Amino acid sequence: MDFNLEEGVRGNKEQIVESKDTAASYGSGLIEVFATPGMIALMELTCCSSVQEFLPKGWTTVGTEVCIKHTKATPKGMKARCESTLTKVDGKKLEFEVIAYDDEDMIGKGTHKRYIINEDKFMSKF
Repeated sequence: MDFNLEEGVRGNKEQIVESKDTAASYGSGLIEVFATPGMIALMELTCCSSVQEFLPKGWTTVGTEVCIKHTKATPKGMKARCESTLTKVDGKKLEFEVIAYDDEDMIGKGTHKRYIINEDKFMSKF
């Protein structure tokens, strides 16, 4: 199946860091700053959302790999945003560059891979 996806597709998502998004809430740390798993979730959402409009009904993507550096703490109440760029399309395999920022600076960057799936077929395995 042809998915009409080309390299260069961009995505952008943002959120305000709330208590539920902190390391203390995730259990990945003890302090009230944006958790690394929360930042990665924002990155995955940004990538997923950026390509969804190009997929037929009943198709979506699932995350398969992340290679991320979290370089700066972001306190509760500050805005975090992510920008993604689709850098490689290999059939159903997609690779993205992701960069996250807060109101002051870059807070993380790396790569993320996703795979295109048929939702019904995928879920029938469970």
